[in-house]
Amino acid sequence: MILLCNNKEAMKRKPGEDGGSKPKGPGAAFLLAQVGAHAASRFAARLTEADLVPANAGIFRILSATPAISQQALATALGTVPSRLVALVDDLEARGLVERRAHETDRRTYALHLTDKGKATMEIISKIAREHRQDLLAALSEEEQATLSGLLQRVAEQQGLLWGVHPGYARIGQSDKT
Repeated sequence: MILLCNNKEAMKRKPGEDGGSKPKGPGAAFLLAQVGAHAASRFAARLTEADLVPANAGIFRILSATPAISQQALATALGTVPSRLVALVDDLEARGLVERRAHETDRRTYALHLTDKGKATMEIISKIAREHRQDLLAALSEEEQATLSGLLQRVAEQQGLLWGVHPGYARIGQSDKT
């Protein structure tokens, strides 16, 4: 549902600035969604400068932390099914960023590894993520940022979200009609 307001002055006011004692306007859930959508859009735009998409960032993060992970295990870590990752991994491999090698203990499985070019790309992603965080949270002190992170982590845990995994991975490969 989209709420429209034609009163530009009212939209510029902060909650509670109209003289009322209780803040009026959007609640915490709406603000989380609003800031989350904004943050995701801005991060995606930053990644395009490196010829990447947000799904790539999560894959790189896990591959850098867990070298030789299987595609099955990567899918589990991302909360998606392996078949949905095939095209993404194929693209990264074709670009020389990821390589599939024979698994040390299971000849039926390939282990995924970042190439040297992939490791350099991971450093670029890390720099983009740091700059993104700094820009997004510039209005907060370091202490406030830590408090916000702790509170949001509690909410994420209570909601059963996978630690450090964007819920968008569950939709990889799905059409927009589903």
